[in-house]
Amino acid sequence: MSSIIRPCLRLQSLPNIRPRSHRLLQTIQSRRAFADQPRPPNPRGRRHEPPRGVWAPKTRIAVGIVFVGAIIYSMLTEEPSKLDGPSIAERDDLAKRESGVTEHSPMRLRMEAFIKEQQQIIIRELEKVDGKKFRIDTWTRENGGGGTSAVLQDGNVFEKAGVNISVVYGTLPRPAIEKMRVNHKAMDPNVESLDFYAAGLSMVLHPKNPMAPTVHLNYRYFETVNPDGTANTWWFGGGTDLTPCYLFDEDAVHFHRTIKEACDMHDKSYYPRFKKWCDNYFSNKHRGETRGVGGIFFDDLDESEKDQENTFAFAQSCLKAFLPSYIPIIMKRKDMPYTEKEKEWQQIRRGRYVEFNLVHDRGTAFGLNTPSARVESILMSLPLTASWRYMYEPEKGSREQRLVDVLREPREWV
Repeated sequence: MSSIIRPCLRLQSLPNIRPRSHRLLQTIQSRRAFADQPRPPNPRGRRHEPPRGVWAPKTRIAVGIVFVGAIIYSMLTEEPSKLDGPSIAERDDLAKRESGVTEHSPMRLRMEAFIKEQQQIIIRELEKVDGKKFRIDTWTRENGGGGTSAVLQDGNVFEKAGVNISVVYGTLPRPAIEKMRVNHKAMDPNVESLDFYAAGLSMVLHPKNPMAPTVHLNYRYFETVNPDGTANTWWFGGGTDLTPCYLFDEDAVHFHRTIKEACDMHDKSYYPRFKKWCDNYFSNKHRGETRGVGGIFFDDLDESEKDQENTFAFAQSCLKAFLPSYIPIIMKRKDMPYTEKEKEWQQIRRGRYVEFNLVHDRGTAFGLNTPSARVESILMSLPLTASWRYMYEPEKGSREQRLVDVLREPREWV
């Protein structure tokens, strides 16, 4: 008897047992528990004979045989598509452990490896500028992916600086697929859900000195994934922009020229097109002014533009251009003298920065609406301090007013 029932109970741990088999197992367990309980005392005071052997052995053997048959039938007839296989995240993790990341790896793994490498390079260079170390937090997500948040607060140069990596595996429901198909016609319209992968490097630097500009950068890759792990659709996005509190024309020219050179290596139409996109996107429309003096911004660059390898190479050039575009500026401005009044203006401009990030920025909204979002990493972009003054207007003819004039009418810097 026990040689039949015990193997059946061990099968309870199998992941693909059908519900009816599971209920049958519960029935057997409950009957066995009932059978093993001592008999109640005889109400008439008669003594029972101690039970001998196994209660209802023929019945238990018959039920056990039926249960084994049900399990075998379930396992043999279960449709392959319903069996739980490894997730995309598990497959990718195994591939990285066994073979590493090569030029033949899926693009999602190559992009992930690239932004992780660049994060380390950028952190090292910024630590040389500031003299203090970043706090490094590595985190994981339950369904795969994770990231590394590197944050420096109250530094010598940066009041707050963050250089974050995020890798997300998830599932798009049908409404999200229909919305994305507006820009990506290759997405399958006949599925109820699609696995997706997203990875990106996001950075914001808020210097202490109001003469030194804030800078933002983000480069990302998004992919919907077929059940076999191949890409269904893919696209790159990102950009970088400069946000000064006090405008030095030479800084804006240097920043834009460096970015333009990176763009021109791949397509001379990219810089003017993505510069205009940046001015339109990084705009506080409720105030009628841009967030800063711009840079470049692009999204949804997919096979309709160029092939995947060329688009990846473009994103790589743009990210690598960050350090030469910004380090000369911060080194020139970080130790300049400033007044308390100029510090107050910096706080007001930071308030406008917060307004854009919380009201208009799609990346912030996407992050906060992603299940199991790491809120601290998403809101890393906000400055440590900011202020809002009621009905504040700068003095006419002042340096502060000159900045606002440029923000209301974006310039061509190169």
